[in-house]
Amino acid sequence: MHTTRRITRCFVLFTVLMTLSDTSAKAGDDPNAPSEKENELLAVLRSDAPAAEKAITCKLLAIHGSSEAVGDLAKLLSDEQLSSWARIALEAIPGAAADEALRKATDSLQGRLLIGAINSIGVRRDAEAVDSLTSHLGGNDSEVASAAAVALGRIGNAPATAVLREALAVAPAEVRSAVAEGCVLCAERLYSQGMLAEATQIYDAVRTADVPQQRVIEATRGAILARSEAGIPLLLEQFRSPDKKMFQLALGTAREFPGRTVDQALVDEMNRAQPERAALMIQAMADRPETVVLTAVLTVAGQGPKQVRLSAIDALKRIGDVSCLSTLLGTALETDMELASSAKETLADLPGAKVDDRILTLLPQAEGGMYPLLIEVVGQRRLEAVPELMKALDHSDRDVRSAALIALGETIDLERLSVLVSRVLAPKHPGDAPVARQALKAASIRMPDPEACADLLAAAIDSSSSVPTKGSLLEIIAAVGGTKALGTVAAAAKSDSPQLQDVSTRLLGKWMTEDAAPVLLDLANTVPGEKYRVRSLRGYIRIARQFDLPIERRVEMCHKAFEAAIQTAERKLVLGVLKRYPNAETLKLAIAAMQNPDLKEDAFQATLTIAEKLGDHAGDVASLLSDAGFEKVKLQIVKAEYGAGSTQKDVTEALREQAGDLPVIVLASANYNSSLGGDPLPGTVKQLRVEYVINGKPGEASFEENTLIILPMPK
Repeated sequence: MHTTRRITRCFVLFTVLMTLSDTSAKAGDDPNAPSEKENELLAVLRSDAPAAEKAITCKLLAIHGSSEAVGDLAKLLSDEQLSSWARIALEAIPGAAADEALRKATDSLQGRLLIGAINSIGVRRDAEAVDSLTSHLGGNDSEVASAAAVALGRIGNAPATAVLREALAVAPAEVRSAVAEGCVLCAERLYSQGMLAEATQIYDAVRTADVPQQRVIEATRGAILARSEAGIPLLLEQFRSPDKKMFQLALGTAREFPGRTVDQALVDEMNRAQPERAALMIQAMADRPETVVLTAVLTVAGQGPKQVRLSAIDALKRIGDVSCLSTLLGTALETDMELASSAKETLADLPGAKVDDRILTLLPQAEGGMYPLLIEVVGQRRLEAVPELMKALDHSDRDVRSAALIALGETIDLERLSVLVSRVLAPKHPGDAPVARQALKAASIRMPDPEACADLLAAAIDSSSSVPTKGSLLEIIAAVGGTKALGTVAAAAKSDSPQLQDVSTRLLGKWMTEDAAPVLLDLANTVPGEKYRVRSLRGYIRIARQFDLPIERRVEMCHKAFEAAIQTAERKLVLGVLKRYPNAETLKLAIAAMQNPDLKEDAFQATLTIAEKLGDHAGDVASLLSDAGFEKVKLQIVKAEYGAGSTQKDVTEALREQAGDLPVIVLASANYNSSLGGDPLPGTVKQLRVEYVINGKPGEASFEENTLIILPMPK
């Protein structure tokens, strides 16, 4: 309880402080405004406020603090709880005062607090701290020395660099990695300033020193880049290394290496590498799209080890152009399915308008296997070639017709959608019908005007005399959705055809919008055949269970579902909905369902579940439970313990306060910890054990944590 009050108090203060923060930010143009807000924050630090409140204040001083706050923050550097929070502010406050405070603190702090202060000095890059950090670098505490080494690296000026370079040769093994890290940081600073020769010397010193491999990797990367073109041999050396980590370093460094000279070197190295490494190198080369040697990648895409070819074909998605088209088309016709599939994927993604133009130019004159392939690519790239595709629909080759149908499914517009409709209604070749239906569905679901599309499909359904065709079109119109589609499928469900009733009720049972609910309820009450009535009602219940509905609407639907149900199984499904959405109204429905002998047990359990979830959130839960058949009793709680094993908390009084005149105790919250005064064993599964007397007879019961408390009637 005290913890809850403290957290609440901290939250309130945080809200207030954030309000001050917003106000201060708005007053940013006024040079006098921040000092007023800063004083308000400092007043919190100087008070006896809890540590949590002071921590939030420190964080805000990182935004609003000035040199005026440094003294108060410095006092917290020795505080185990607040030191890290104070450093957040000190790292951000501009001016020499914060630097001086952190330097001074390193003279008196030890251990973790000293490491924290040193880290903050590194963040601020305080050049005046080099002497102090050098002293700590030579100390006996290896963790402090390591922190000092990294901080010196972040400062990175000439004195810090000299100290670190000297220490690299003599530092103890446990500190040497941090010294090497500091050296690399110094070298990176020199590199960024254009002092490449100096940076190279440091990188070389680290990569040849006796340091962990990670430091060697960092230094080798720097040594390659700092040498510019002269670093290419060193880069290639890493590509040839038997060490996989050095090879991975080479891949990463190649991606960021400047200039064009390295690209041909990468090609040469790729050509002599083992296939598994060559495949990875190609991906690194493709990540240099401005300078990559495309012809080299294209060459290995067309011939060579399969692993390398697959990598090159994939890389062409990013770097390829129209010059790659011939190779990719040829590969897409190969008998190796993996290579052919990869080539087709790249043909779909190959960048450039020139690629589109070339494909459309090749299409009319294509022959053999190239013709359906180009049609397939047209569809994948969604190119405008409807007249050419329509012409292909009458080709003698089934593969060509199928490719054309699928491509039209991806490209045809609403005005010409009737072409696909006609192929479904009256296919010129019976074997084309399944593909035509697939194409019509793909085209229909992407139409920008679903209602207009549904009108066209509905007319096709009306015009067809074939029940299987009607069923196929119903599947398609259902995928389109919308008002017209819903009405069309509903009408089919009421037809005299069992096949159409079957298709339509199945589709309506999966409908993805709430407006299907009244249609399904109507069918559940009127459609011939118990099978379809049950299916319709289950679809109706699914909407009540899964859709986001106003509670009044959901309760109404559950009530109507109870009335329409002709089987116990459907009524039990409704009970499942009630349990999922607990409130006073669903509790009433569950209680009412207990009057049905076939539902009594399930409804009883649903009632208990809803009551447990509600807790005291509905004021009439107790009276409703009384109406549900729980007779009033004279209940006395003798003893109640909450815990696990030998750790038990006496919660007798807490339980007595929440007990009434029913054998069911509805706690203030479904969570025992909240209702019974706290958690006696955090992170442990607990039990509540209750000794009680009902109507003069003693009883005892145990309850798993957070379960509803239903006291068995004593015998």
